[in-house]
Amino acid sequence: MARRLEMVFLNAAGRRSTISVDNAREDITQQEVQSAMDMIVNRDIFTTSGGDITGIDSARIVSTEITEIPVQ
Repeated sequence: MARRLEMVFLNAAGRRSTISVDNAREDITQQEVQSAMDMIVNRDIFTTSGGDITGIDSARIVSTEITEIPVQ
């Protein structure tokens, strides 16, 4: 099962912007995610089409299960 961490931020235009990290660790903690998101905001690392990232909105782990279907 594939796991993706999605960190959702607010930008200068007040819109949401998502940064995704594929293959998130099974044991990632809330503190690790919070720390990474704080660093992204405080160090002004990314910019978006709506301007700089200005705040934190939310975070989530998305798990995807893929089942192959045999076809000919």
